[in-house]
Amino acid sequence: MNQEMKLHELIFEDFTLQDITFVHIFKSLFFNMQEENKPVLIDWVVLIALMLTWGSSFILIKRGLVVFDSIQVGALRVSISFIALLPVALMRLSKLRIKNFHLFLIAGLFGNALPAFLFAKAQTELDSLMAGILNSLTPLFTLLLGVWLFGRRTHFLNVLGVFLGFIGAAGLLYTAGEGAATLNIEYSFYVILATICYAINMNFIKNYLTDYDPITIASLAFIFIGIPSVIFLSFYTDFFWRMSYVQGSWEGFGYIVILSVFGTAIAIIANFWLIKRTSALFASSVTYLMPIVSVAWGVIDDELFLFTFFLWIVIILFGVYLANRPPHTLRNWFNKFLY
Repeated sequence: MNQEMKLHELIFEDFTLQDITFVHIFKSLFFNMQEENKPVLIDWVVLIALMLTWGSSFILIKRGLVVFDSIQVGALRVSISFIALLPVALMRLSKLRIKNFHLFLIAGLFGNALPAFLFAKAQTELDSLMAGILNSLTPLFTLLLGVWLFGRRTHFLNVLGVFLGFIGAAGLLYTAGEGAATLNIEYSFYVILATICYAINMNFIKNYLTDYDPITIASLAFIFIGIPSVIFLSFYTDFFWRMSYVQGSWEGFGYIVILSVFGTAIAIIANFWLIKRTSALFASSVTYLMPIVSVAWGVIDDELFLFTFFLWIVIILFGVYLANRPPHTLRNWFNKFLY
């Protein structure tokens, strides 16, 4: 305690009263930290499983867009996930209280419906490489919104880890694409909006839905967004016509089914489980690891593995590790470094 007080005095002794606002923000960000559960082995295993699952999502969306338009891909993804989770949702419907309807609606909209449509729309003009780079903004937005809107306390080394993770992910994807990533401002904005939706949802669940188990959260959230999506897909699009007359429609449908069942329904439950056990930031860190899967698929497909890939991967892993270290541990490191 005395050591921490000395550290505060050392850092802030040069500030005057006119700097009090900056000092307050600086202290609240760097030292008054909220304790969160430290990830253990099972949490890292689930994170890696999510990395493998979601790392293939961009290519599945691309394959679906060959046959269906972006609105249909988004509606299909939500509808199929809803149908897959419907038996579970019916069994857990009794747990839903009227006063909590809006909580599950928000979780469904920001965690699933909006990102599904936004990513599908973005990938009509945006290559998977740039989509992957922009998707890596999710942990950054999760941290920023957690601090600004949800009162999360963190340490500046956590912030540094978030930035390192993004730099590593962007560098890996850019290098793997041999500098071919192109930025389409309008369609990049759709991905950025989707990552903000994910960030809001992760913080929201961590703060307001921890009384419910992950399966209940995921299944009941899809009740609110699934029914409108099925109605829209059935009566306001030409989905059934395409399934009947467009060549390759069943193949494209199969890719969306895989994406919906494994990449949405099951993966969302696992993601909610991680959020509840650890933190929103840790759960969002999977977006830093997803580019590793993309590179691995390239190697399997006989693409060249460069040594620079390994360097970017090391930066990613160190960033994820640093971003998710418990604040008290980072505080001890920082104190030892100064003394």
